[in-house]
Formats: sequence, C-alpha cells, structure tokens
Amino acid sequence: MPSLRAAVEKTQVAGVVTQPDRPAGRGHKLTPSPVKSAALELGLRVYEPLRLKAFAHELAERFDLFALASYGRILPQTLLEIPRLGALNVHPSLLPKYRGATPIQTALRNGDRETGVTIMLMDAGLDTGDVVLQRRVAIERDESYGELHDRLARLGATLLGEAFDLAETGVLPAQPQQGEASLTQPIRKEELEIDWSWPAARIVDFVRAYSPQPAARATLHGERVKVLRAHVAPDGAVEIDQLVAPNRGTMSGRAYEAGRRNT
Repeated sequence: MPSLRAAVEKTQVAGVVTQPDRPAGRGHKLTPSPVKSAALELGLRVYEPLRLKAFAHELAERFDLFALASYGRILPQTLLEIPRLGALNVHPSLLPKYRGATPIQTALRNGDRETGVTIMLMDAGLDTGDVVLQRRVAIERDESYGELHDRLARLGATLLGEAFDLAETGVLPAQPQQGEASLTQPIRKEELEIDWSWPAARIVDFVRAYSPQPAARATLHGERVKVLRAHVAPDGAVEIDQLVAPNRGTMSGRAYEAGRRNT
C-alpha cells in the first residue's frame, strides 16, 4: 500500500475508503481488502460504503482533500464536491494516454518504451481531470505487468507525497491534459489467448502484459497452459521461459518440454 503509507507520512489521514469485505478462498470466507488491513494496522478509520451516493450524504465532516489509488469505482459528483481542495487520483499512465482500467497492460501489450504516473484532480469524466504532477519512466525490455505495476505504485506514492506538500499551501496548481487521448478497456478472458501467427516480438509483449495475473493462455501439446515469461530466440522464434502447467504448477519452459519427452 505505497500510496496509503505516503499519505500517513505526509498528512493527517481522517479516514480510508475501501471496498467492502468479499468472499475469498475455497470456503468463501469474507475477507478484508489489503487496503483495509493496512489501514487498521495503522490505526486509521475505515469506511466501506456499498453505495457511494448515499455515502456522500452520510459524511458529516468537511474534508480538505481526497486521494484515490486503484479504488475501482467512479466517484459521483456529490462526493467530488465534498473536499475543499478537490480529489486527487493516482493514475499509472501519462494522461491523456491510456485512460481507463488497464493502462499498464495496454502499454506493455503495445510494446511501449516509456510510461509514467499522473496525479490529477478528478472531475466527472473518466480520468479526464487536470494534471497536478506527472513523471515519465522507461519500461525495461523484459519487465512484466507485475513488476511494472509495483514500480509505478512506488512512484505514484512519491508523487502523491509531493502533491500533499503542494496542498499544504492551500492551492493545488493543475493544468488541462495535453495531447491525444486514448481509452483502455477491462480485460476479458477470451482476449488472453496467444495467437501464434503474430510476430514474435508481439507475442512476447503480450505475455509480459498479463504476467503473472491473469496470464496469457495457450495450448501446448494438447493441454492448456498459462505462459508467464517468453523471449525472442536468435532464430526469431518465441521461446517460453516460464509457464504454469496443469497439476504441475509453475515451471521453466525447458522443464516442461523435458517432461513431455519423458511421457
């Protein structure tokens, strides 16, 4: 929870809003979100609203600032109007590029060489608010979604801390988004299938975009596998470095092929 910890270090946190407990595991036991667990450990007040519009009417306090990071729900205008300085959102792309749900996956799938984090002031649109801070970073050539996600989360926390410092002045300077806008879409299971007719580099980027979760899918030797890592071999072919095979868990591509030869 880098952004939450940055908030605690930089300012007085009046409360933390997160998703309600959800069933998880084989027993479908109600399980708190990681954000809730971290907030309780830090001794913070936790809100878990089911209906955001009703929640806005329930809030009796007048807050100075909201800060959102991967909340997963669009705030109604009634909530956005509550904080005196506005509502900050941490978005892992260089807005207006890659608005929406899957900016990191889309950047990797497209083979982009750079991305970044934007701190914006939220408005009624989807990631359309004015930019407070923005920072560019290079994408490593073999970086997976999980690795890039964690790196951008740390960068986002740093920028959020800088935004809190700006808020201490009583004003958050912000500029309208500049450049061509694009919108990313939620991931659908049927879109995770590797198309082996694609160029090798495109396949490798596709694998990176969904590793480790939900993972690119393929059929090898008649069985379904999840491909976690791959690279382009010197001869131009795609070589699988790591995969998840049925009943065998995570293994190297070489171990998988060796096992197939021995059966």
